[in-house]
Amino acid sequence: MIEVGRTPRYRGWLESCAVYADRRVLSIFFLGFSSGLPLGLTFGTLAYWLAEVGVSKTTIGLFALMSTPYTLKFLWAPLMDRMPVPYLTRRLGRRRGWAILTQLALMATIACLGATNPAAHPGLTALFAFMIAFWSASQDIVIDAYRVEILEERQYGAGAAMIVLGYRFGSPLVSGAGAFYLATYLDWLTTYGVMAGLMSVGIITILVNPEPKVQKSRESVEHESRIAAYIESRPHLRGKKAQALALIYGAVISPFAEFMTRRGWLVILSFILFYKFGDALAWVMSNPFYVELGFTKIQIANISKVFGITATIIGSVIGGVIVDRMGILKSLLVCGILQMLSNLMFAVLAMAGNDLRMLTLAIAVENLSGGMGTAAFVAYLSSLCNIAYTATQYALLTSFMAFGRTLLSSSGGWLADQMSWVSFFVVTTAAALPGLLLLVWIIRRFSVGAYPTQLQQGQ
Repeated sequence: MIEVGRTPRYRGWLESCAVYADRRVLSIFFLGFSSGLPLGLTFGTLAYWLAEVGVSKTTIGLFALMSTPYTLKFLWAPLMDRMPVPYLTRRLGRRRGWAILTQLALMATIACLGATNPAAHPGLTALFAFMIAFWSASQDIVIDAYRVEILEERQYGAGAAMIVLGYRFGSPLVSGAGAFYLATYLDWLTTYGVMAGLMSVGIITILVNPEPKVQKSRESVEHESRIAAYIESRPHLRGKKAQALALIYGAVISPFAEFMTRRGWLVILSFILFYKFGDALAWVMSNPFYVELGFTKIQIANISKVFGITATIIGSVIGGVIVDRMGILKSLLVCGILQMLSNLMFAVLAMAGNDLRMLTLAIAVENLSGGMGTAAFVAYLSSLCNIAYTATQYALLTSFMAFGRTLLSSSGGWLADQMSWVSFFVVTTAAALPGLLLLVWIIRRFSVGAYPTQLQQGQ
């Protein structure tokens, strides 16, 4: 019997919203915060600090190379997926043990980065930035796997929303705007010390939540059976040698081999590499750009970070609706075009100069379109993963995404030194074209509106 005033559709909406009250889903928000916090401290906030003490724009651009671990985390993801952490694994479990290790390491290296003097010893600053990126990338591997394993399938959508929301609060809100507020009234040493202390949020979240109980997927069981049969048929592969071979093949080779059997896999990886390249190229030099225009830390924190994250969240919600209405590939194209054109707003800002209204408009357009593009892109990456190898394949895909954000975008400082800011942002707009052209090829090759799950099945 249906209550008066409560239609089945209304009741369905209430049930859908209730999933966010689940303790496990709420915990994902705090893990997202812990995952996002280190990123701002090695990108935007660090770039501002470097510009403030007089480091050249070319050098600031090269500092993006310190985040190379984000692009290479797929290399050690299989090891973290299988190997235990001495003592911690025995007491906490494999996932939680690795999470605590990476979070403690981040706490220490963030504090050390704040104690450096980038003007006098930029090499030491770069070293600690690299170490933060390594431990942050490693934490991401663990959190991505933990998120999938601790949630039920019906909670995956809510979990994805919470991880993105928590990540945005960590960066750019806290490690961006929050760091700018602190650095305005305190020094960078204290600022980075406070940020290091905030890593305790992730540690507490892991300690109060259980180790996930994982059941092997059908694909994983079938694959391990094939490996066992292969080893059994070869007498010389017995004992410890056979166990080592099975471990290496199952953990390291299989996830990559399975992905490379898909039609168009090289084009897919190239698209992942270039889809956000123009956006990343502009982003790596955004704070030095604001400094040169004469905006203060507080102005940047209020508009670029606080107001900007609001626009990003709204954009993410809109992007999710577009994906639902248009499908993943079409939404990637629409959002990608808007994302590309938003860079031209910064060219307009460069011509306007120190104009708070123009800065607000540029930030609003860029973050709104960027949030839309991110929502569609995360949906695309998630759909490409085989559930038998989620952790390793997701690490592989996000590594390629990070490659454009770090190694390729490191040339942004050199470009900014060679031309005016107006020309620079026009170039970053053009840099988004290769990714969009690859996407058009994918849509035409696999039929308009096709979903990535159809791509991986060769339909």
